[in-house]
Order: sequence, then C-alpha cells, then structure tokens
Amino acid sequence: QVQLVESGGGSVQAGGSARLSCVVSGYLYSIYWMGWFRQAPGKEREGVATISSTGATNIANSVKGRFTISKDNAKNLYLQMNSLKPEDTAMYYCAAARGPFGRRVPTLNEADFGYWGQGTQVTVSS
Repeated sequence: QVQLVESGGGSVQAGGSARLSCVVSGYLYSIYWMGWFRQAPGKEREGVATISSTGATNIANSVKGRFTISKDNAKNLYLQMNSLKPEDTAMYYCAAARGPFGRRVPTLNEADFGYWGQGTQVTVSS
C-alpha cells in the first residue's frame, strides 16, 4: 500500500503564491507517476500536473506558466503555485500510479492513478 499526506493549503489572496507538499510512504516499488489533481465545488476532479519517475511532466493548460510540479529523491511531491486566481480554489489531491506504462509523459487522467491522499483545501480570494 501507499500512503499520501498533503499539506500546505490555506487561504491566499489573488496574485499570491502557495506551495503544496505531499509526503509519500509505504511500498513505493513501481510507482512510476505522481501528480496533483483538484476538485472545485460542483465540478469534476481534474488533473493539474503530473510527473514521471524520470522527471517528464504534464501540466494542464489552465495552470501552465503559473504552477510547477517537482519531487525529491524520497518521492515526496510538491506543487508551487504562483499568480493564483479565484478559479484555482479547490480541494487539491496528491496521487500516485503504479506502472509500468507504455508512454514517457504521464497523463492527467485520474483513472490512471490508484493511490490518493485526503486532500488539502486551497481558497483564493479576490
């Protein structure tokens, strides 16, 4: 099993920044992809940014140029969010996927990710 625990959420003013962290533990063998997803009230969960074990990334168009995904050697995951907008308000989830996969760049499809954290709320006020 894999455990993921997010932190770093909170309330931020529009134009501000926040950094989310995800501590990963458990049986990490064959964890190929990790990523951040978000779900706003009344909307479906969507992929924000994903990263492979080799460092390939996939960033959603809605956050490209503002959000950066990264990981460390312990497979802990981070999301640096700059120039935040009210529409970025959502519950943010950390996720992991056990591979292998037949592609280098990870998807933004939540169906490909089998392990999930409990989420951390980010609220951006105008």
